[in-house]
Amino acid sequence: MAKISAVSPLAPKAFPDLPAVEGVTFATIAAGVRYQGRDDVMLACMSPGTAIAGVFTTSATRAAPVLDCQAKLGGDSGSAAAFLVNSGNANAFTGRNGDDAVGAITLATANACNIPQERVFTSSTGVIGEPLPFDRITAHLKTLSDIQDAKGIAAAARAIMTTDTFPKGASATVDIAGRAVTIAGIAKGSGMIAPDMATMLVYIFTDAKIPQAELQAMVSGHNASTFNCITVDSDTSTSDTLLVAATGASGVDVSGDLAFSDALHGVMLDLAHQVVRDGEGATKFVEINVTGAKTDTDAKTHALSVANSPLVKTAIAGEDPNWGRVVMAVGKSGAAADRDLLSIRFGDVIVAEKGWVSPGYDEAQAAAHMKGQELFIGVDIGLGDGRATVWTCDLTHGYIDINADYRS
Repeated sequence: MAKISAVSPLAPKAFPDLPAVEGVTFATIAAGVRYQGRDDVMLACMSPGTAIAGVFTTSATRAAPVLDCQAKLGGDSGSAAAFLVNSGNANAFTGRNGDDAVGAITLATANACNIPQERVFTSSTGVIGEPLPFDRITAHLKTLSDIQDAKGIAAAARAIMTTDTFPKGASATVDIAGRAVTIAGIAKGSGMIAPDMATMLVYIFTDAKIPQAELQAMVSGHNASTFNCITVDSDTSTSDTLLVAATGASGVDVSGDLAFSDALHGVMLDLAHQVVRDGEGATKFVEINVTGAKTDTDAKTHALSVANSPLVKTAIAGEDPNWGRVVMAVGKSGAAADRDLLSIRFGDVIVAEKGWVSPGYDEAQAAAHMKGQELFIGVDIGLGDGRATVWTCDLTHGYIDINADYRS
């Protein structure tokens, strides 16, 4: 697998100091699934009464762990639960071997942690099409169960990385009627990022008390404006998984609470942005805002067409304010557009309006904006009130280097 030697220039200065979440513990270990000399398996254990919600890839070739998790959602929340995640091998496109591996891992985890097998949720990320050497994982489950630590979330974030250049974490604390509710989450993802759920994995934990059905509706809703609005390379993984665990240990019921919902959305958006900032070979973080579309759906279609265009992304990498490529991407999207109503801006610079180059356009100003690491592209379609925002990164030779050597 490709060796990553440099941290993304868009990375946060440091991994955040995430608070412990009551009712959740973590452990990691080097099982040698694929990598040598680093932890590659993490186990998170949650207390009895934990509600679990999730969203997953809609890929027709989704991996065995994804199918198993989907089948288990919405079950009894009275028992304790666990997340078991390995990196280095996706356990995808592995036929019956994949199902057998999931069965063996979930059973071994259930036995080691003394919980029902249907409350064990697993994820695998890494190379597709290679049988998962699950015995390397099951051999360590007793140890993982024994060394659980409430403060182990940072190590867990590192253990699930593949081509990531930095671990990803985010948190929030919400005051509800004078009582604190904590949310903390981790994610991995760098390439094969165009979620449609949902090689992206996200695990969020909270001590809030909330019914599973309400938590599921909240997570699904927030996913639409966070993880489903990011793209690195337009490729949807076989393994995309987002799981949210609410232990209820704080005793604070957040049913119908807007402050909690907003805080959860904030954590999800922060993690989604970090995935883009770690896009393979990325040097630019790009927000694309589309307004004036016929519908919000059309706006998102246009925005993703711009965000996924190799020509737009390479122009961004070259710091070239080539707005003609944005025109092209809008025109090919398939959503309603009118050439003579279209307006485009880079940052605060209006480059085109009403289907023609802006009379006051100064390319030097637009080029200056393109030299930054944080870029904004605004597109007004001029047809209605539909709007959408998506986030992406540039496309550099680093992406080719990483993926050309991915399995070596």
